[in-house]
Amino acid sequence: MAATTTTGTADEGTGMRRIGLFRTVSAGPAFWWLVLPAFLFFLVFFVVPTVSLFALAFNKSAAGVISLSSAVTFDNFLRIFTRSIYYESILRSIGIAGAVSFICLVFGYPLAYVIAKTTNPGRNTLLMILVLSSMQLDMVIRLYGLMVLLGDNGLINAMLLRFGIISAALPLMYNVFGVIVGLVQITLPFMILSLIGVIKSIHPSLEEAARSLGASRAKAFFSVVLPLSMPGVLAGTLLVFALAISSYVVPALMGGWKVMVMPIHIYQQVAETGRWQFGAAIAVVLFLTSLMAIAVYHRAAMRTTGGRS
Repeated sequence: MAATTTTGTADEGTGMRRIGLFRTVSAGPAFWWLVLPAFLFFLVFFVVPTVSLFALAFNKSAAGVISLSSAVTFDNFLRIFTRSIYYESILRSIGIAGAVSFICLVFGYPLAYVIAKTTNPGRNTLLMILVLSSMQLDMVIRLYGLMVLLGDNGLINAMLLRFGIISAALPLMYNVFGVIVGLVQITLPFMILSLIGVIKSIHPSLEEAARSLGASRAKAFFSVVLPLSMPGVLAGTLLVFALAISSYVVPALMGGWKVMVMPIHIYQQVAETGRWQFGAAIAVVLFLTSLMAIAVYHRAAMRTTGGRS
């Protein structure tokens, strides 16, 4: 039987391309007409507002004024980096996002590994439902549930006080710890879902080959499975980091407005004082800070994974 080739061949006069037995859609004018609605939506509702906000950051700060002017000033950025309350919030935001990413990786990898290696369809479906079920509830509802657990009069403190383990309520909320717990609860499913597909794609024969050469189960995991799953680790960590550093609802509810991170400052400047220019400047710094942190992490992770992404 003749083998079917998978090399691409072009059909004369049609502009189409064959790959094996399949025919792909031509990237002609009709193709770009299909892309145009999504592109216009992205342009109008994301690019234009974002560029306008960034341009507003270079205008002089004035309460209640949101119109762009031609006068360019860097006073807003100088204020951010000369007042400790603002540049400390940058470091705090990065630290919290980094801690959340690490905790999600430690908690999420074992569960993702179990789901990826479970061959029983019923068990696999049940585990996936458990992961996805938390994402079906609204974020605010989930955070209020955490507040019931972690509050000074919450279930955890009440139980510890009842059994005499502690003499006073533990400060589990309205601090950095409470914010980290809330962010981990919100972002953990994203880490797990990012890892499952990559771990599933690792062929079991690779691990079996390592075992047959004398490696223990743990050594086979750390020598074969973990390095091959690093692209998923990278994707999941970057996704969790981006979600954590830009979160406003979690620091507001779980931090009680006491944990001052950059999204909190943006809300205060825009919604409370009406200084859109300074709020826009903080948003620009948040964007650039997140971008630089992600770039540094991506570069470091690419070195450890041998260039795989």
